[in-house]
Amino acid sequence: PVLVAADTAPYPPVPLPAGAELLVLRPEPHLPPPRPELAVRTRHVALVPDGARAAPGLLERMRDVLESSDGATRVVAAPVGPRAPRCLALRVELRAWTARYGPATDGANGANGAAGAAGRSCAALEGAPVVLLLRARDLFALPFPLARPVPAALALQAALRGWHLRLLPDAFPLARRPPVSPHGRWKAEAAAEARRRRLMRDAGIKLEVLADGRQRWYGCAKDTPRCFGTVQARTPQYLLGGRWTPPCCLRALRDTARHVARQLEAAGVRYWLEGGSLLGAARLGDIIPWDYDVDMGIYRDDVGKCPWLAAAAAGRPTEDPEGFLWEKAAEGLFYRVHFSRANRLHVDLWPFYARDGVMTKDTWLGHPQDVEFPERFLRPLVPVAFAGFTAMAPNDARAFLELKFGPGAIENPEYPNPAVKRMGQD
Repeated sequence: PVLVAADTAPYPPVPLPAGAELLVLRPEPHLPPPRPELAVRTRHVALVPDGARAAPGLLERMRDVLESSDGATRVVAAPVGPRAPRCLALRVELRAWTARYGPATDGANGANGAAGAAGRSCAALEGAPVVLLLRARDLFALPFPLARPVPAALALQAALRGWHLRLLPDAFPLARRPPVSPHGRWKAEAAAEARRRRLMRDAGIKLEVLADGRQRWYGCAKDTPRCFGTVQARTPQYLLGGRWTPPCCLRALRDTARHVARQLEAAGVRYWLEGGSLLGAARLGDIIPWDYDVDMGIYRDDVGKCPWLAAAAAGRPTEDPEGFLWEKAAEGLFYRVHFSRANRLHVDLWPFYARDGVMTKDTWLGHPQDVEFPERFLRPLVPVAFAGFTAMAPNDARAFLELKFGPGAIENPEYPNPAVKRMGQD
């Protein structure tokens, strides 16, 4: 049986031969919901790209390889056309919202990676169309059984389940196609990009790291909102879901922190890393991977030295020439620098002043680490590596952090609010 799966009915209509049926996947309000699993009544399913021609006996060989393989092999693939796809390793790091590809090697995924009649073991395929064969029960146990692009969707879901994919050397012929106009090619490429973005959004992937080191980003940017909403009880929603800060958000926080530090230094404003940001610098030289903002302390007397900070202090939110928004925080007497007007990932600037040798401030939010400290920690400030640049920090970071967070703060990571979510509960 042949099912032609499509989001919507093709236009103009395509006449199908006897024995082939159209399977429309997009729900319609006046029709029952699509149930593709009910339309498949065979033990195996071959996912065949448009343009593939039948090859005598090849589907049967794929089936035989699948049924004779070890239990971990759940998918068998065969190329379509003269070019063989590239066989890749794939590691999906859901907590980091990231999929990492690399060249497949012998023993990849726990199977022999060598080519031969039985094929080689891969985790993902790229560069050429393929036919994919698997058991129907496995296909429809997946949350996105017919998502496109099909090879990428199946690879992501298989990697998370420890399934192996075996690529055979034999190929299906590829039908000749009429030439495509430049506009037609652009439309096809735009549609393919949109489908891949939709897949990554549904799968919770914000970043793909390709085998050659290039990166594909699918998360927030300067002109979009950040990936998460207002944080309640110092615990962002993604943390409750077992995830850490999306990599696009960490990238924006690094850019904002670097920009703010550069502006403050150029203006002569004395600043230092505070709280969890200093903890990240001491522990990792970077932002803590589940943190959702950056904290810096500044001397209150220096606020007027920076024009963007002075405007914010005067109640005038100001967008600087690089698109960062400086404003006074609504929660109290401190300042906030956003990645952009649209994307509210931010650096908080806390104005401290000295009183009898102790640094204090006028706004306290009740965080356990929100305490006064001796000014000697700031005399002098010292440089530290942080988020890809050199920032300023208190001169005895360990003592400073243990004053604020308690003994062993650097060596013993914990989430911001253990009463809501503790480390190790993921």
